[in-house]
Amino acid sequence: MHDLPYSPSSEKERSAMTAQKQKVRLYSLSTCAHCNLVKRFLTDNNIDFEYQDVDLLPGKERDDILSDIRRFNPLCSLPTLCIGNAVIIGFDEKQIRQALGMLS
Repeated sequence: MHDLPYSPSSEKERSAMTAQKQKVRLYSLSTCAHCNLVKRFLTDNNIDFEYQDVDLLPGKERDDILSDIRRFNPLCSLPTLCIGNAVIIGFDEKQIRQALGMLS
């Protein structure tokens, strides 16, 4: 008997495995509908991600995070989603799927 490499059967399993190879980081606001859509999409698709609700941070920490965001999103608009080297502003499901390798 030979061990065969694991082959995920569902799109969710494949996308979750692809995303695990990339760091997924979300900058959001706790009360933002679009930010919450991104969180729900990532969670529903079993994508591990880190997120920071910028509005819940105290002064200096918030200022530091906003400075970080401006490096790849000069307008500092939220949500800002970083998947590997891809930066997606707002909730754009097609772009998110593309960055996660969920589209053929």
